[in-house]
Amino acid sequence: MMKLRALVVESNPEDLLFLDNALSEIGEGRHWTQWVQVETHHAASWQEAAAILSSRPISVVLLNLNLSDSHGAETFRRTRELAPQIPIVLTVDAPDRELAAQLIRDGAQDFLLKGQIDCGPLIHSLENAIERHRTVSALRATTMIDPLTGLLNRGGFLSLAGRDRMLAERLGARFILISAESANARGRADRPSRSNPSQDLALVEAADHLRSLAGPIGLTARIGENRFAMTLFDSPAERVEAAWARVESPSNSSIALALGFSIYDSRNPVALEVLLDQAEADLRARAAVRTAPLPTSIAPPNPLPGKAASARS
Repeated sequence: MMKLRALVVESNPEDLLFLDNALSEIGEGRHWTQWVQVETHHAASWQEAAAILSSRPISVVLLNLNLSDSHGAETFRRTRELAPQIPIVLTVDAPDRELAAQLIRDGAQDFLLKGQIDCGPLIHSLENAIERHRTVSALRATTMIDPLTGLLNRGGFLSLAGRDRMLAERLGARFILISAESANARGRADRPSRSNPSQDLALVEAADHLRSLAGPIGLTARIGENRFAMTLFDSPAERVEAAWARVESPSNSSIALALGFSIYDSRNPVALEVLLDQAEADLRARAAVRTAPLPTSIAPPNPLPGKAASARS
């Protein structure tokens, strides 16, 4: 018998009752036949949640960030630190939507807006959260890190950037995907070269440079022999146009890199692989015309034949 053990961490009695009823409907099999039985546990404070997580097997946590004894991001971080093996779905009010999006970058699997939760979205969120958590855990077990540069490898990048793409679609947001190529290095992405230390050094320097440009929020990866990728979300602090101008700025030219970009826009969503193809096509086009002046504003890269454009100017 398959049993889903859900811990609902919620201090509002009305929200708790609604979630409990929704989970009961799932358990009755009217919406989700994969799970034969749903077992629900309740906690009104983080202290109660910690006691349950420490003593009982839990499949997934539905977590309200604002409790009587813990608030905001700290609630999520304390929960994740205590139970890193359990997927967490956030239940938040509208003002905490941006915080929830940030916490997904930090390891939460999904979030649901209170007042918009129904059985269908709840089932979808729980299924995805459990499956993504399993996938990420498996990837981490087989390593997501490139051993030479310390960046994500291609598999790790595709997994986490794919999650970002789904998040951007849900939020109606944009993000920029930047492709970069080190002109001074040739090596293999699956293992560091031992025959030419200067090439390894060039790759490490390029990786450190891109990591500094991405900052603590952006994703950076080594995805090929001498190829890197980076994603940066649109935000009030820095729009994607400004991010591209900063990355491409002459003041950042001490490391020899060829660059290209594409932009994900939720109004015209495309697959992550298409975005990556577009960024690499843009890189090749820019590398072929090295004397082209710096753009004053972003123009979308030419789409690949037969593929829809994903960017806007």
